Amino acid sequence: MSKSSSALAQMPPATLAALAQLGADLAVARLRRKESLKTWAQRIGISVPTLLRLEAGEPSVSLGVLATALWLVGRDQTLATLATPKEDRGALELDVRQAEALGKARVRATAQAKLKKVSLRQALQDSQTKADAPNQVPQA
Repeated sequence: MSKSSSALAQMPPATLAALAQLGADLAVARLRRKESLKTWAQRIGISVPTLLRLEAGEPSVSLGVLATALWLVGRDQTLATLATPKEDRGALELDVRQAEALGKARVRATAQAKLKKVSLRQALQDSQTKADAPNQVPQA
């Protein structure tokens, strides 16, 4: 008996449902092709009980078995796009948050630079006013 992975025990219900649907769809594909469990199991290179587990959507069936089954129905090319970076919503959301944070940081930096510029200009004007004060003749 193989050791069960904690990842399988923690699998989200939606993922389990997706695997069950995929397994059922593979079973339908096999039946539409009028192939027996034994024939398909031989073509994939697995036992009939493993094929039954695959068609039941059990998450412990190996990825290689699933990939071979997808190849039998002409859908293995979709594997290459399952985790493509452009479809990775989590990373895209992180990128958006990082961009927003960068934008806010730039706004703060710009505001601080403007304040510093205004402060320097005011200090220059104050020093000029003090320098000009002794040269002025008081008016009566």
